[in-house]
Amino acid sequence: MLAPVSRRYLRDMLRESGVLLEPLVEGVRQEDLAQLERTLKNLQSEYEAAGERGDTARQQLCRKAVLEARQHARWALRRHHPDAEFASLKEEMIAWMLVWLENPAIFTLWSELRLRERAGGEAE
Repeated sequence: MLAPVSRRYLRDMLRESGVLLEPLVEGVRQEDLAQLERTLKNLQSEYEAAGERGDTARQQLCRKAVLEARQHARWALRRHHPDAEFASLKEEMIAWMLVWLENPAIFTLWSELRLRERAGGEAE
């Protein structure tokens, strides 16, 4: 019999398998902004579909996934604070998750505008 394993360990194993995962199984990926954007958009779609069905419990699961990811990002930020580049990325990611939590319906448009703004700022 297998010993109990954490949800995070199981999620990491599933992610590494390369199998296409449901948004709530995959969770919020934070390796880079592209992964963050992709997974938040997937959760946005899941959240909206649940809303159309009147499935508030599923919407709450989507919110919980983003809340947990934000908590992990804050923890990582505190843990790696001396690394300025890492801190900047985590602060940006936290801002993205806050926008999602405040209003998932606007996230896709907001993320596109934010990426355009970041690209313009890096070109200067």
